[in-house]
Amino acid sequence: MPTVVHPSAFVDPAAQLGVDVDIGPLCYVGPDVRLGDRTRLHHHASVEGNTWLGEACELFPYACIGGKTQDLKFKGGNPGVRIGARNVFREYYTVHSATAPDGYTTLGDDNTFLAYGHVAHDCVVGSRVIASNGVGLAGHVTVEDDVVFGANSGVHQFCRVGAYAMISGYAKVVQDVAPFFIADGQPAVIRAINKIGLERKGFDAARIERVKAIYRILFRDGLNRSQALERLAAHEQAGEPEFVRILDFARASERGLAPGA
Repeated sequence: MPTVVHPSAFVDPAAQLGVDVDIGPLCYVGPDVRLGDRTRLHHHASVEGNTWLGEACELFPYACIGGKTQDLKFKGGNPGVRIGARNVFREYYTVHSATAPDGYTTLGDDNTFLAYGHVAHDCVVGSRVIASNGVGLAGHVTVEDDVVFGANSGVHQFCRVGAYAMISGYAKVVQDVAPFFIADGQPAVIRAINKIGLERKGFDAARIERVKAIYRILFRDGLNRSQALERLAAHEQAGEPEFVRILDFARASERGLAPGA
């Protein structure tokens, strides 16, 4: 099908549109925007700034992607947003550009962001992330792949959320949430392993048992964090992917890992 632009939409002549793009009534597309093939903007959606969307993305009414950072340290330049393929942004979702003149807020592929949520400046979001209604990611947050956020949860600036983690509804994340676990509370603490989520992602019994062993060492054996990480590094299964991922994540932490309940 050819690209379709509703007569009431405004698409800047300098914008670059892929094939089979569908832009609905009263949408706005700015001059520095690139829309990938088969991307669809429902009525009143807008894409502005230095923003590129990959193929087959879908923006629902009043989503606003690529707006100027809210960071008061912004001094100008042309920062932007880079978004992968097949992302869905539901009603009133916002994604803001980076703060540094040549920086980017980046999102991967196959993410689903539900209504009234926000990705702030300089965030790095992976792929296959699901964010329920009202989720807020503050500036410079990193979210790895396959994370699930419950409704109205929030993540503090510069925090990281590890792959396959689940953040419960209304949780307030103020430290890094390690991969594979469920975080809940205000402030959020680790409650359990994300067993159902791991099974849905194809983890077999052996992999889940390794995650359970990691959980016990980190949160149930009465060790401080340094002792627990030393024990993980010395474990007979330390070379297995789950151990490697946890150890690498912990070593890179600047805000510290969220504690166990």
